[in-house]
Amino acid sequence: MTKYIPTIGIECHVQLCTKTKLFSEVDNDARGKEPNSCVSPVDYGLPGMLPRLNQEAIPFAIRAGLALNSQINLESRFDRKHYYYPDLPKGYQITQLFHPIIGEGYVELPDGTKVRVEHAHLEEDAGKSTHESAYSLIDLNRAGTPLIEIVSMPDIHSAAHARDYTKELWRVMTYAGVTFGDLYNGNMRFDVNISIAPEGSSELGTKTEIKNLNSFRSVERVVEYEIKRQTKLLEKGETVIQETRGWNDATGETTGQRSKEGAADYRYMPEPDIPPLRLSADDVEQARQNLPKMPMWYRQQFAEILPTDLIEVLLDYPQLMRKLAELEDSSAIKKVANLFSSVLLAEENTSLLNDELPSKTQLLDLVAMNTKNELSSTGTKEVFLKFFDPEMHYKDTHTIAKELGVVQENDLGALEAIVDAVLAKPETQQAQADYKAGQEKVLGFLVGQVMKESKGKANPSSVQEILRKKLQ
Repeated sequence: MTKYIPTIGIECHVQLCTKTKLFSEVDNDARGKEPNSCVSPVDYGLPGMLPRLNQEAIPFAIRAGLALNSQINLESRFDRKHYYYPDLPKGYQITQLFHPIIGEGYVELPDGTKVRVEHAHLEEDAGKSTHESAYSLIDLNRAGTPLIEIVSMPDIHSAAHARDYTKELWRVMTYAGVTFGDLYNGNMRFDVNISIAPEGSSELGTKTEIKNLNSFRSVERVVEYEIKRQTKLLEKGETVIQETRGWNDATGETTGQRSKEGAADYRYMPEPDIPPLRLSADDVEQARQNLPKMPMWYRQQFAEILPTDLIEVLLDYPQLMRKLAELEDSSAIKKVANLFSSVLLAEENTSLLNDELPSKTQLLDLVAMNTKNELSSTGTKEVFLKFFDPEMHYKDTHTIAKELGVVQENDLGALEAIVDAVLAKPETQQAQADYKAGQEKVLGFLVGQVMKESKGKANPSSVQEILRKKLQ
């Protein structure tokens, strides 16, 4: 039986988080807004309306290119890509085909694999079509929003690597601060090209393209499905048609939509209304100096402190990783990382990560109180959660702990007095006799009685030590 090798290339559209659109002066963030409320005559394509380039988009594009380990082209130009669709009123899209702003680069995956980037270019987005059974609705809020389209080389050969590439791309772009990265609202969308060819073949197979995927899991499932579908066709002696296919997440299947266009179909021409974009080497170098730390830096920074699987979980939260790096001390990083993981992530409190995170001082003081047994593990978690309470956030760690009443009593003299009081009670006499007779497990009962007497403030390990000495 013939063995087929899949080859996958991915185009990713990243919406830049500028204040206004690429060529018009209206709100670029339409999340939660009424349809067609963030539009201008330029977006509608009304006659005589000329585009003006949003200069704010240029530093974002440079930063994105540097995050992709790419060459930044000091001169780039815009082109018109002609096609008719209801959500593109002008009848053409302003993009960069021949002279993009971002050149060759690569994205390094967690396992060390490098996926090459052919180029990335600036362009405007089209609107959004919603298809009903008997009609379609058009929302132009998204029309004209600034995108960079990142085009990978066909270096991916498995569904797992396709998923890992899109996830790492999302991380790189969000860490670079060029996009909100809101997948649900389409801030990043993936077009996946998939082909298969017999092992050892010098030519790639016929590709199909599945457009507008907005989750890493969907990318993985699409690739898995298409590999199986195309393999079955070839094994039956049929041919794979080059086409654009749609993905149905509910059924887990792709369906044919239209034949795939080539570059000639779009009748590209130079954009006459936007002059060439010229940068200086200083512009690029300054952006390089100000580029935030990337995910791979954090992997290397924490490799000897945290387990790899925990690092990969925490990497989904850039603000959290930056906060951990502030702590500097290895022991503190480990304890705080475990707090974020166990209290926020494991217990589905991730929405709190959208709020202001605790300060470096608050976190270090929390670690210190736990280390000195001033806070139990439960008390530590309670104080940690209160850091996210708007009414408590501004208070220091010691104040919050005292107000919660979770500071442990460590004064041995005070603890001995409490233990003596408990041992004097009639209801503990039998437990004391049982312990002296060799029943070790009753010590837990006595510790519980002391904790109850101290209203939970006694340090359990100190209590246990005092009890053992007194019951010798």
